[in-house]
Amino acid sequence: MDVYQKSLEFTVNVYDFSKKLPDNEKFGIISQLRRATMSISLNIAEGAGSGFDTEFGRFLKIAMRSTYEVHAIIDIIEKLKLSDQESLEKLREELDEISAMIFGLIKKIKKSDS
Repeated sequence: MDVYQKSLEFTVNVYDFSKKLPDNEKFGIISQLRRATMSISLNIAEGAGSGFDTEFGRFLKIAMRSTYEVHAIIDIIEKLKLSDQESLEKLREELDEISAMIFGLIKKIKKSDS
C-alpha cells in the first residue's frame, strides 16, 4: 500500500529531523513528534490487517488525527524557532501528501460501504 510505505519513509525522515532538535526536548517535543508520527503508520497497518472495511476506515481516521497532531507539533517547533524553515516545509509537504492519501482511502471505503 503506497500510503503505508510513504508513512514509513516519513517516520524515518522525522527521526532524522528530530536528531537535530535540542537535547533538552528529548522527553518533550521529540518524544511526542516521534510517537505521533509512528502512530500514522501503525494505525494504517492495524486497520489494513483487520480484514473489514469499516474497521480499516476507523483506523484510517485515527491515522488522520495523528497527522493533525504532527502538524501541530511542527507549528510549535516553528514558533519556538527550534528548526529552519526549509526543513519544516519539507516535513509539511510530506505530511500533506500522506494526509491526502489517507483521506482518499477513507473516501473510497465510504463509497464502497454505500
